[in-house]
Amino acid sequence: MLKIISVVGARPNFMKIAPIVAVMDRYPMAIDHLLVHTGQHYDEKMSRAFFHALRLPKPDIDLGVGSGSHAEQTGRIMIEFEKVCLRERPDLVLVVGDVNSTMACAITAKKLGIKVAHVEAGLRSRDMAMPEEINRLCTDVLCDFLFTTDRFANENLQNEGVPADKIFFVGNVMIDTLLRHKEAAKKLSLRRELGLKPKQYATLTLHRPSNVDDKQTLEGILQALTAIAKELPIVFPMHPRTKSRVEGFGLGGYLNFGQEVRGIWCTEPLGYLELLHLNMEARMVLTDSGGLQEEATVLGVPCITLRHNTERPITCTEGTNRIVGNAPQSIVSAARAVAVQPPRKARIPEKWDGRAAERIVRILLDRLGKASSSSCA
Repeated sequence: MLKIISVVGARPNFMKIAPIVAVMDRYPMAIDHLLVHTGQHYDEKMSRAFFHALRLPKPDIDLGVGSGSHAEQTGRIMIEFEKVCLRERPDLVLVVGDVNSTMACAITAKKLGIKVAHVEAGLRSRDMAMPEEINRLCTDVLCDFLFTTDRFANENLQNEGVPADKIFFVGNVMIDTLLRHKEAAKKLSLRRELGLKPKQYATLTLHRPSNVDDKQTLEGILQALTAIAKELPIVFPMHPRTKSRVEGFGLGGYLNFGQEVRGIWCTEPLGYLELLHLNMEARMVLTDSGGLQEEATVLGVPCITLRHNTERPITCTEGTNRIVGNAPQSIVSAARAVAVQPPRKARIPEKWDGRAAERIVRILLDRLGKASSSSCA
């Protein structure tokens, strides 16, 4: 039997691991699976609630590392995860995404001689100021299985000298999750409760250090949002990091938490289904999140990305995404252009079909030589 430890640590990981866990459960005689939660995100809204919404089982092991600097957090994860690996002796550690938990557990496993698989490998922003870019590069160079979402990611890995037999183009597990939960999200009533009409509002997520850690930059973005909201209401589920910065910089006058101010609804972080529900019928999505760029492409909703780069260029070449940076006038101009133009016709990228997790699990079973023909449910 193949023993696999899968690692999650932060909210984006949960959407990526959920479909993989569901497929592994179809092979109870071939796969002994353990789910490890590092505790990198640990409050109810940002972590545990997502397990319920995505129908993920309770983690078998919770490392409970909590927050801290990048070095502190990474070090604690490595110390605690090493204990798990030594005790459980897995055949493979599977990591997803690009958070500190991804890199820390990949390094730990590899130093113990354990094979490592990376889901969402090969994404590159070329921006070394992003902690996630460092995590991606460190993780990919170590892994034995590199599962990619698109041809751009394949090319990135090949250009970095990764052997072709380690690279597997499987599609996008985030889209597996979206397609699985789309109907449930559609049935929610949050949009109506907020008094919003289809295609007559925008949704916003904002959390990256480049946008929220500098007072002048953050205030400029809030000024841009205030201008947009005069013409189009905005729903803003606020990340704890962003809320802390808004309060710390004395910028709360732009937002009234829990109430509508000048067309902006500022709320607690939303669950996966609630945010998907709002995004499905939004006129546009404003974000600095990577995953939402992908989701908007599949939903056919215009996406305005408040960054100067993206590790997901296929969302621009084939999808609905526009990279506009974080200058106030650029944000306002892009939003006004989207508001008056017909939605840009997007093409769903190759293999974004809801079967990426199936491909991943079948490859692991086949390549590691432990599949049993009688184990498939």
